[in-house]
Amino acid sequence: MGCDLRVAPSFILDAVLTLSTRNYGPVFEEQPVHTLFPEGSAEEKVTLACRARASPPATYRWKMNGTEIKMEPDSRYRLVAGDLVISNPVKAKDAGSYQCVASNSRGTVVSREASLRFGFLQEFSAEERDPVKITEGWGVMFACSPPPHYPGLSYRWLLNEFPNFIPADGRRFVSQTTGNLYIAKTEASDLGNYSCFATSHIDFITKSVFSKFSRLSLAAEDARQYAPSIKARFPADTYALAGQMVTLECFAFGNPVPRIKWRKLDGSQSSKWIGSEPLLQIQDVDFEDEGTYECEAENIKGRDTYQGRIIIQAQPEWLEVIADTEADIGSDLRWSCAAASWLPNGIRNRIEVSGGELRFSKLVLEDSGMYQCVAENKHGTVYASAELTVQALAPDFRLNPVKRLIPAARSGKVIIPCQPRAAPKATVLWTKGTELLINSSRVTITTDGTLILQNISKSDEGKYTCFAENFMGKANSTGILSVRDATKITLAPSSADINVGENLTLQCHASHDPTMDLTFTWSLDDFPIDFDKSEGHYRRASVKEAIGDLSIFNTQLKHSGRYTCTAQTVVDSASESATLTVRGPPGPPGGVVVRDISDTTVQLSWSRGFDNHSPIARYIVEARTLLSPKWKQMRTNPVNIEGNAETAQVVNLIPWMDYEFRVLASNILGVGEPSLPSSKIRTKEAGSGKAGSHHAWGQLVISLSPTLRDYQNGDGFGYILSFRKKGTHGWLTARVPHAESLHYVYRNESIGPYTPFEVKIKAYNRKGEGPESLTAIVYSAEEEPKVAPFRVMAKAVLSSEMDVSWEPVEQGDMTGVLLGYEIRYWKDGDKEEAADRVRTAGLVTSAHVTGLNPNTKYHVSVRAYNRAGTGPPSPSTNVTTTKPPPTRPPGNISWTFSGSTVSIKWDPVVAKADESAVTGYKMLYRQDSHSAPTLYLASKSRIDIPVPEDFTHAFVQIRVTGPGGDGIPAEVHILRNSVLPPPLPGHNTEHGGTSYPSVFRLRLSNWSLAPLCCSLKGTSDVSLSSPPSGNSPQTLSNLSV
Repeated sequence: MGCDLRVAPSFILDAVLTLSTRNYGPVFEEQPVHTLFPEGSAEEKVTLACRARASPPATYRWKMNGTEIKMEPDSRYRLVAGDLVISNPVKAKDAGSYQCVASNSRGTVVSREASLRFGFLQEFSAEERDPVKITEGWGVMFACSPPPHYPGLSYRWLLNEFPNFIPADGRRFVSQTTGNLYIAKTEASDLGNYSCFATSHIDFITKSVFSKFSRLSLAAEDARQYAPSIKARFPADTYALAGQMVTLECFAFGNPVPRIKWRKLDGSQSSKWIGSEPLLQIQDVDFEDEGTYECEAENIKGRDTYQGRIIIQAQPEWLEVIADTEADIGSDLRWSCAAASWLPNGIRNRIEVSGGELRFSKLVLEDSGMYQCVAENKHGTVYASAELTVQALAPDFRLNPVKRLIPAARSGKVIIPCQPRAAPKATVLWTKGTELLINSSRVTITTDGTLILQNISKSDEGKYTCFAENFMGKANSTGILSVRDATKITLAPSSADINVGENLTLQCHASHDPTMDLTFTWSLDDFPIDFDKSEGHYRRASVKEAIGDLSIFNTQLKHSGRYTCTAQTVVDSASESATLTVRGPPGPPGGVVVRDISDTTVQLSWSRGFDNHSPIARYIVEARTLLSPKWKQMRTNPVNIEGNAETAQVVNLIPWMDYEFRVLASNILGVGEPSLPSSKIRTKEAGSGKAGSHHAWGQLVISLSPTLRDYQNGDGFGYILSFRKKGTHGWLTARVPHAESLHYVYRNESIGPYTPFEVKIKAYNRKGEGPESLTAIVYSAEEEPKVAPFRVMAKAVLSSEMDVSWEPVEQGDMTGVLLGYEIRYWKDGDKEEAADRVRTAGLVTSAHVTGLNPNTKYHVSVRAYNRAGTGPPSPSTNVTTTKPPPTRPPGNISWTFSGSTVSIKWDPVVAKADESAVTGYKMLYRQDSHSAPTLYLASKSRIDIPVPEDFTHAFVQIRVTGPGGDGIPAEVHILRNSVLPPPLPGHNTEHGGTSYPSVFRLRLSNWSLAPLCCSLKGTSDVSLSSPPSGNSPQTLSNLSV
């Protein structure tokens, strides 16, 4: 590996001390790559590239298999700039592993390893191939037995002569793994001579060879049908590198020719699958694709299956790399790197390597140089390079002098930094005039040399000097402290309660030092108010310097909060706050759920929304249908829904109608925004003049709607029914003597299921008979479905959900009206009698099932149903739900602003063994507490989001997503250009170059990732169709460290 590399860089102290452009060690711009050279090629040389940026320019050496190559004048090896050129390459001498070594006076770096291999393809054996004889209709396999070769080949087969190539048509298949030819079911047209045709592709050179012919003879016989038998199988264990394409082969003999189907037993089908029946190809595989795969061959005589695993591995890849570092002479340094080894310029007694960490004690100038961290596993090696510069500098105030004039407020506090450039760190002393300052109740000198004066008085005015010294030298810098009058709020704003649309003025007056300018600023909940972008709601009430009153016009709910008036000069400030409560109509109710569905009523429930500071008085329920798409107020029970209610019954609905419902809340200030619509439901069928599904065969049941007494017109009221089987001539009659009768039953064993009858009805009383109705068609009792759905497929969607689809039953096979399908599902090991059930309505042929257990195998069957009951089950299929999403939220969230973009990044979340893989992240972004959130999707652990120029803050939720669903969110509040509290302990974040912390935890209630809540936006690193492929959190799981 070259770990014994020792190059001691030379240093000139003057060069280290100079402020001009410094020299730097080599940094690779181009490294050698794996190279394949065809044997017998007309090319007479191989070039391995190497180029490094360095000052002074780098010199180059090369190693082969760890041994340095000597560049003799008559050698076949020569250097062209940094490239290695090998003339007349020979496999026996030149095949191997190569590395480039770049050096200058600052240090040495070693390139990644690159192999040089030689490609070849020999001729097939000259031996004759045995003829093959088989009964027509049976399957046959021809072995290719390819000659020695490197690298892999592509295969085709010739029939009788060139170029009559055999097509892959489902009946015939050529394995690209072995080259063998498979014919699932032989036919008379297959008679002939067969030859394997193998082709090698190396760069732009193509070479092909073909075998001796083998003759196929067929014995004519009545071919009987037989079940499939899988002959071409993929390995029991297939190992693949993340990012590559995996191909699995499966082909079966059988008559009829079998169909091939693929499934993943411990997960769902991926959108990356490319399939033609004998092949399953998975593009850009990652760890989520790992698992057991099943190939199923099926025809009308039976089925055969085969299973094997795909195991995903990965080359090492850096999640974080070492960076160039400057350190003071005499200091200690720790460099962390997930590495198997380090390559410094030379190992000394003060340097310790432990667990991937490089530790320096008491740095000296000779420690400067290039260092490399090396990580490797059996799939490859990666290098990360960085330069260490050890500095020795006398104190120098030219870049950071003490401020010349330091104004401060009486009774206030002043902080005076002392930050000379020095290495090692300088010792700092402070004086006022000729008086040496020491720590006291009013004076503090911090460990970094900063001077803090508190409770300042006029006597503190004067010259303050910082003296800095180290072993390289000494320096000082002086500033003058001037004490001014303190700023005070003389009239503070008062808290207020108002209604939406009203106006208000918050007062704020202040006194200040007359020699300084006074300015007023206002903030709402600690965020500055921008008067120019307030849409006319905010205005200053006075132009007088000492008056900072704020006028608010046409107040809205979003104007509620804590208002802070700040009066400030260049030396101090004073603030006072007041709370404004804006009352308005209620916010939208949430979570509208429909249950207890009948033909004319449903039960609604909802959750309370915000009352917006005025109690909710009542709720209103609205609905819409396909017939009436506009929202209309509905009748409810109770008629008036009180403000403390969270449920009500909706009445007077139309039977067998699709409805959506929403709820609105109101108070004394008006009606608020509506809730989101409920899921669409269908009311049940109403009773009518048709036979009920619960009646037995041999019966005709005619349901009646009783006539109100207002229309009976006399005593002795009843009905006369006339009915006959449709298509016959004679009418049967029956009297129903009671006005309250609800149905009439006619029994006759000859009546078949679902037989149509023509029915007429008329009323009578003692005065006579009324007019006869029009003829209606009524059906006898239905029969349960006799056929089952087929081709049932179940696909796990999330850890607790699956999609089920099927091919429908034919209406012609039904003796009744198909009402829908019933999906039954039960856990592996349970009995089907314990199955849970979900029913669909109408002719839909798919269903979404929820409430499943994660990482659990389920059996699924589907039945058709009508009024008479459910039919026979389909053949059951099985599905395994995915593992649940990771429970750990993204951590260490930080952000950086750049113009009109904010870059947000976080630590990648790595799934545990019992959790599903992380394929990306969802981020819910909200500008403020009143704006609608936006959903962003990111494939990696960072995202760039455009923000307006006046951006000050936003609320953000970040959570992992993957096959198991969405994980627990991490919630943060992003701030820019605002006065922040002191740093929180333990927070290590970025914030656009300031020293303030960027992460403040904030609980964001009423946020969700429901599809209706937000708009979807993509960014440059968004991936909606594939998981991350550059910095997968699992990449280092195979690292040998």
